Amino acid sequence: MKLHAKAAALGLLFAALASSPAAAAPAAAELKVGVLPDADSLPLLVADAEGRFAREGVNVKLVPFKTAIERDAALQAGAVDGVVSDLLAAALATQGGFEVRVTSLTDGRYGIVSAPGSGLAKTQDLRNVEIGISSNTIIQYAVDSLLSKAGVPAGEIKGLAVPKIPVRMELLLTGQLKAACLPEPLLTAAQERGAKLVAASDDSGLRAGVLLFTKKTVNERQAELKAFYRAYAGAAAAVNADQAKYRPFLVEKAGFPAEVQASYRFVRYEKPRLPAEADVTAVLAWMTSKGLLKASFAPASILDGRALAGL
Repeated sequence: MKLHAKAAALGLLFAALASSPAAAAPAAAELKVGVLPDADSLPLLVADAEGRFAREGVNVKLVPFKTAIERDAALQAGAVDGVVSDLLAAALATQGGFEVRVTSLTDGRYGIVSAPGSGLAKTQDLRNVEIGISSNTIIQYAVDSLLSKAGVPAGEIKGLAVPKIPVRMELLLTGQLKAACLPEPLLTAAQERGAKLVAASDDSGLRAGVLLFTKKTVNERQAELKAFYRAYAGAAAAVNADQAKYRPFLVEKAGFPAEVQASYRFVRYEKPRLPAEADVTAVLAWMTSKGLLKASFAPASILDGRALAGL
């Protein structure tokens, strides 16, 4: 009887252990992705808020950043696995020996706006006009690209470095700058306060915003990245289908200024896709012309579209 009692007790113990949290399968490691309060990050913020990542079976943690400098430092420190970024940052990381891979484009908007009452309404009006920018960034690249495509000679494109975006916007709105390049949502906020949109990146086909991950993450976590992109694509499609539904989300969850909720012009989110090699080549050529790149490398070397297969 004692043996039977011991066996029964052991059976109960094993059953309890099997059903306890400690015996459960370990939770999947987090896929940490850095985001900014901008149009490029919006589908990720929606996917997270609506539980789309979890439904696809991937444990994603979005890590918010206020500036690109903080974002890039976190990536290189290993605090995040990937980030919403741009082709310039990808090229600079590669040049510095930190291996990253661009896994898709993102859909954002950068625009040049003129100061209220300045009378500057067309790209040609900006010849030899100082335009507030952040130097050696996607903002400066956007200004050069937008004005060059409009026929403004390179020698007549004048950038004035104002790194802090809120300061740049205030200088514009007070007339201390006649023009400035701003990202969304501050682009819309400036227009709400009287600035005039002169040129915008999505109207000109400028493609430089991207999602990128470390090479290690791309090589070792393909299943998770595929699930990540399924959730991203689903959220992007949902925003496209019912923009009005997501207007409150812009302020309540995405960190956009309250003044843009009613007027914000949503970008059209496309199916995740890699940048064209020609777009990467254009960015690399511009960076070389500015002395930012010391050695050339093939655009294909920083692109990896495996996670997009089957979308």
